[in-house]
Amino acid sequence: MQEEVTQKTMALAITTSRMTASVLAKAMQKFLEAQKNKSHQLPKGKQTLKELMKHNTGVSNLEITNDNIRAFSATAKKYGIDFALKKDSSTTPPRYLVFFKGRDADVMTAAFKEFSAKQFSQEKKPSIRKLLSSMKELVQKKDKVLDRTKHKDRGMEL
Repeated sequence: MQEEVTQKTMALAITTSRMTASVLAKAMQKFLEAQKNKSHQLPKGKQTLKELMKHNTGVSNLEITNDNIRAFSATAKKYGIDFALKKDSSTTPPRYLVFFKGRDADVMTAAFKEFSAKQFSQEKKPSIRKLLSSMKELVQKKDKVLDRTKHKDRGMEL
């Protein structure tokens, strides 16, 4: 293990007309700055539970149904909440848990209020697809009631 840590190598590709020590030093410096900035960035939004734990904050959880996962993700993204979804398949039907940072509890309650209000208003609205299918059935029944017969009689009698 110690040998692996001390013998790390890296590849650096630069395009230059003339390779000098100062050009190489500048390239190495830019590379090291990029590595330093890259290591400090934590993931945002939806992430794994392991990545959420790396934030070094307390984690809280809430239960959510399977149907609401996608809609909740949009609301959480709007509020800028870092969260992780976990499926608990030990029960039937499986439960889904939403883990979020403990300090985001107030933001999470506001997001859930908006989310639940949105879901409630969608349930109150009549489904357009159901309405359309019922109208199609009515039209088909109306067509069946009308008896259309064609007569080749042109009014000519002998």
